[in-house]
Amino acid sequence: MADEVTRLRTVAVERALTGDGTADPAARRAAFDHATPAGPAQPLLDKVARNAWKVADEDVAAATRGGVSEHQIFELAVCAAYGAATRQLQSALAALELASASASASAKESA
Repeated sequence: MADEVTRLRTVAVERALTGDGTADPAARRAAFDHATPAGPAQPLLDKVARNAWKVADEDVAAATRGGVSEHQIFELAVCAAYGAATRQLQSALAALELASASASASAKESA
């Protein structure tokens, strides 16, 4: 099951980054990597990556006023969210691996 979830997640991320869309693939990659250059969408994408629950209509409106289309905003926001989720997942898995290794070492010492 975990392998299938990983496969599906990888396919979804790859499609968001390189599939058909109106946003430039390099901009999508930058949003995923949380490396969006300064521009009209940058504050919105930073908020998506750091504090998604704080995104408001005004954030989207500001990017739109800056010349970013709603389609581009959606694509870039999805990539920013996927990137944030990926970083969080990687951190969680690394912490679990470290905890598991620590538990194993403690068990060996106790034996």
